[in-house]
Amino acid sequence: MDRRSFIRTAGIGGAAAALATPAISQGNETWRMVTTWPKNFPGLGVGAQRLADRITAASGGRLTVQLYSAGELVPPLQSLDAVIDGSAEMCHAAAYYWQNKSAALNFFTGVPYGMTAQEYGAWMRFMGGQEIWDEVYDQFGVQAFPSGNTGTQAGGWFRNEITSLEDLQGLRFRTPGLGGRVWEKMGVTVTNMAAGEIFQALQSGTLDAAEFVGPYNDLALGFYQVAKNYYMPSFNEPGLATECVVSKEKFQALPEDLQAIVRDCCQAEYDNVSADMYANDPRALKTLVDDHGVIVRPFPDEVYEAGAKAAAEIMTELRDSGDELTKKTAESFLSALALLRSRTEGTEVPYLEARQKYYQI
Repeated sequence: MDRRSFIRTAGIGGAAAALATPAISQGNETWRMVTTWPKNFPGLGVGAQRLADRITAASGGRLTVQLYSAGELVPPLQSLDAVIDGSAEMCHAAAYYWQNKSAALNFFTGVPYGMTAQEYGAWMRFMGGQEIWDEVYDQFGVQAFPSGNTGTQAGGWFRNEITSLEDLQGLRFRTPGLGGRVWEKMGVTVTNMAAGEIFQALQSGTLDAAEFVGPYNDLALGFYQVAKNYYMPSFNEPGLATECVVSKEKFQALPEDLQAIVRDCCQAEYDNVSADMYANDPRALKTLVDDHGVIVRPFPDEVYEAGAKAAAEIMTELRDSGDELTKKTAESFLSALALLRSRTEGTEVPYLEARQKYYQI
């Protein structure tokens, strides 16, 4: 895919789009969904469009969702604010982009050395995660539902090979959320920026390294044109979830069947995006290696170990937070993780190790 084909429209059309207003005719409504993703962006952006289309189709047009890609209605990292202030009825994003509003929101995207996609789904659906998320977002008059999951991400693109912790000192790295705080503790200078801005920052030398998601997205963004060292896997984003945020007032004013359609379509896309990423990441990685000369590397053990130490320190800080909702969220997450990892590490990991060692066909 041509990188420009989905980012060239980002940031344009805002003036015209800003004139759009919700349409209400014969009991039908049109809701605006703003996103943090470039237009036609593989996996995440396409997943947002599928979600909009699912809701529209499942409701028989009673609730039509019109999607605006990053920059078409509001700047990408102002998507949540657009829902809060009423400029849009919905947004599709990642909750850790809004950690400045509440540190608790980090837990609803991805936590360093935290939950995998399956573990996260179990916590959210059956172990109280959704209920705590509702409490956190209630402060801002919105509700949110998981709308996708990337699975375990790639660690990032680096101009130079990383052989030790020393190589990280002062490195300028794009990475968000709690993962960014982990890298800062290891001596990295961290910044966050929207997907459509990363390539130019790498190309200009503003960044020395960047991570976004994984091969499927990263191929489209063209990072391989600037950096050839691709580190996998990530330890700071083991199961990144996206969110669909809705105005709580407008959502609760919907008939119950339309509320159920929104919730169920979000859950369907959570699973669908996960399958999309799982299917297309290995295809994209093969293209990156075979066609573009990308070198796939693991981080040195001392980097993984230092990352784990930093992640544990941050978790302790959050558990001891003076903010009660952040503390409550951290306690729930870590309690669930302690139980869920017993299954993952006791069943899934041994099976995968056995398959890798003994089964070739």
